[in-house]
Amino acid sequence: MASFGITSIRRALGFKAEAKALSLSDPEALALFGGMPTASGMQVSPSSAMRVPAVACAVALIAETIGALPAKLYLRNGKAAATDHPAFRLIHDEANEWTSAQGLRTAITTDALLNDKGGFAFVVRNANGQPLELQRLDPARVSPRHESDGEPFYIVSTDAGQRRYDYRDVLHVQPFGGVSPITLGREAIALALAFESHIGQLFANGGRPSGIIRSPKVMDIDAKRKLAASWFNTHSGRSAGGTAVLDEGLEYQQLSLTLADAQFAENRLEQIREIARVFRVPPTMIFELTRGTWANTEEMSRQFLQVTLKPWLTTWGWAYSRALLTPEERAAHYVEFITDDLTTTDTAARAAAYGQYRSMGSITANEVRAGLNLPPLPGGDVLQNPYTTSGAPAAPDTEVPA
Repeated sequence: MASFGITSIRRALGFKAEAKALSLSDPEALALFGGMPTASGMQVSPSSAMRVPAVACAVALIAETIGALPAKLYLRNGKAAATDHPAFRLIHDEANEWTSAQGLRTAITTDALLNDKGGFAFVVRNANGQPLELQRLDPARVSPRHESDGEPFYIVSTDAGQRRYDYRDVLHVQPFGGVSPITLGREAIALALAFESHIGQLFANGGRPSGIIRSPKVMDIDAKRKLAASWFNTHSGRSAGGTAVLDEGLEYQQLSLTLADAQFAENRLEQIREIARVFRVPPTMIFELTRGTWANTEEMSRQFLQVTLKPWLTTWGWAYSRALLTPEERAAHYVEFITDDLTTTDTAARAAAYGQYRSMGSITANEVRAGLNLPPLPGGDVLQNPYTTSGAPAAPDTEVPA
């Protein structure tokens, strides 16, 4: 078996140099080239994993939701938006002239969900060191490394050769434990791919032996071949399911489904649930609704925010702060995502909640209007209980007349 030294490859990927040789069939060698062997024999890579609808749905759900959530830079004292800071525009509005802040977050989160190394963006700065743009980097071109004291740096392959960048110049979003969900769940994804391949071949051949043809007389090989060819030409592909006309005493006997056939649909559903566990997404949110009800679907939406999105949002907040703020600025600023839209329920419940906040004197009228996406009104910034002010309508007289 041929073997090769992978010292140079491991060095390029950020590993410490070591004298080791791998067989070409070794699972570690296959992983270096984007293929991960599985028990089912299917190779799982980012591109093949995205061909599984459940994986594509989970990745799009997480990445697009994180991208769509507004993110702002705030001052720690007073919780006011730091709109005058150059990082605010990159976080809230646009990452560069051709990419919105939403689009960049969606792309980098997708990279982090599909690659063990995570997603990257290069920070373009002006002469004063202030951030001007964020430009996405292809994960295949980035090799994260660490100094002896643990400080990270990055080797980026460019058209002009490899360049080293400080950790302050690269925005880095990592998956949990530095391992992507498609790597952790490669067996479940491979089994889903195997199911898709099997059922595709099953339906591609409508003349599969779901039954047998009996003849009252012995037939030679040529006669059997002609009968089989005639049957497949007439009852396979687009002609499957048509009416069969048999002569010369031929009889068609349908075969019953096996236990494996009967459990095939349930097995496919279980793979969808398994993939949902890998991505920590409620099954109902990737349209596996067999166990979904109105009650648990609403609860799962809250779990999606707390269990699925919150760790990613925390990671994004630190990635923004590390790359766009100096240590002194981090002491006075922080990044926060606005998740109100994810926790909004029906209109009546929302109105009742706003009413309680107003009666407690917690928010102003204009803050309520901002939550409803309405323009502010003059005098609406006064923090008071509208139900006890002199200008409020008097309570109805409930006294029973004599």
